[in-house]
Amino acid sequence: MLGDDAELTAALRAAQDGDETAFRTVYRSVHPRLLGYVRTLVGDPDAEDVASESWLQIARDLERFSGDADRFRGWAARIARNRALDHIRMRGRRPVIGGDETELTGRAGRSDTAGEAIEALGTDRTLSLIARLPQDQAEAVVLRVVVGLDAKTAAETLGKRPGAVRTAAHRGLRRLAELLGDDPESSGVLDVLPPQREPRDRAVTSASVTDTRPRTQKDM
Repeated sequence: MLGDDAELTAALRAAQDGDETAFRTVYRSVHPRLLGYVRTLVGDPDAEDVASESWLQIARDLERFSGDADRFRGWAARIARNRALDHIRMRGRRPVIGGDETELTGRAGRSDTAGEAIEALGTDRTLSLIARLPQDQAEAVVLRVVVGLDAKTAAETLGKRPGAVRTAAHRGLRRLAELLGDDPESSGVLDVLPPQREPRDRAVTSASVTDTRPRTQKDM
């Protein structure tokens, strides 16, 4: 387990035991990337509200969660996605889906992550470029590169096959490289795509709703 993940896992354990300081550590570690994912689903105006709703559920259900830091990121992303889709339904809007999903059933690309792009993908400018991708590609890129999920966990979040997520991320990163190339303020940071990250054997996660002690945004 990587050092940062080991620290986050330790903070998760303490937060599950009621340590508020540890929960703030978890929040500060995961929230920026989770917010970036939510932005790709609902846009900037509503992203903070949806993310806040997501964290309220995460806090409420945390004692039922089982797994390490990597598994937690996937669990949190699923909660955020469900809250985002609920928000879209309440507003009477649908996410803009680009292309036919059946296109993703073909052979996945050999690589679909870009280590050199992680920092660039965290910027508002690049997130706005990601928003220009077809929705399936945008979600796959953010979950794989920004949130940092492996293909299996990202697929569980999206309700798709891992191969479909790999293909969507690969195509999205290639398209993003083109968009970045057209951006005079960006350099070609997506030219090299390192091998994809493989999933590890991990504990099964529970996302059931419970009535544990709620935490508020100001506590985070």
